Amino acid sequence: MRLWLKFNLVMIIAFTVGLAAAAWFSRGIAEATARAQVLHEASLLMQQATSVRGYTAAEIEPLLAEQSAQRFLPHTVPSWAAQQVVRTLQRNFPDYDYKEAALNPTNPADRATDWEADIISFFRRDTAAREHIGERQTPNGPVLTFSRPFRITNEACLTCHSTPAAAPVPMVELYGPNNGFGWHMGEVIGAQIVSVPMSLPLGRAAQQLEALLISLGAVFLAMLVLMNVLLHVVVIKPIRGMTASAEKIAAGDFSEPEFTAAGRDEIASLARSFNLMRRSLANAMKLLDA
Repeated sequence: MRLWLKFNLVMIIAFTVGLAAAAWFSRGIAEATARAQVLHEASLLMQQATSVRGYTAAEIEPLLAEQSAQRFLPHTVPSWAAQQVVRTLQRNFPDYDYKEAALNPTNPADRATDWEADIISFFRRDTAAREHIGERQTPNGPVLTFSRPFRITNEACLTCHSTPAAAPVPMVELYGPNNGFGWHMGEVIGAQIVSVPMSLPLGRAAQQLEALLISLGAVFLAMLVLMNVLLHVVVIKPIRGMTASAEKIAAGDFSEPEFTAAGRDEIASLARSFNLMRRSLANAMKLLDA
């Protein structure tokens, strides 16, 4: 096997192994960065919804207290206000979602689906948990879910959700006596669940990884070409010259001029040694002829 072929095989194998390792590490970093970005977006959406809830409870509900006594106004319900604001956001960002899911909600539209019920069950099992982060697959791609539990910590909540008899009459007339009752202090009755699509950030991460690998490939190709040129000029060409000269000397032809041994590298040292051997052999041949 020729020297240049051995050299190129070693370089290609080393590059392939290095590129695979770089791709593996870079992919992990890129995906982790993308997930961190999605989680940040989910946290912002959760904070927005929580802020709307607080504003509704502190400002809107007292303002409409008299009207609420005559007819039920969903505008005074923090969960309704928060979800309505996010629905407005969904007109421009339909893949983003916020839901206040409950196992036994007042509004049937808030009833938890199977995967939402699993999150609520998680908070019921782990009473110390304050957040839940998960991923699920949808027809539009992977989605990150960021959730916080709804736990009954205020006695005022039981005014509307303990029994139908204690609840405001307009609310019972609107939603019926079988929805959203029987809640207890300290119970986890639902969860705030934010869903943020991951397809776009992960797609960008994949594009960045592809660009990185292409750049590394281009740099390697340029280095391989330069190394081959250097190998040919510095190593292969001088060795081929010495090989041809050695074959002529072996046949008794000393007409070839000596090599120019410029520099202090190994090839130059080999050329000087070859010239010394050539002169010694030429002198020996002259002595034999004499």
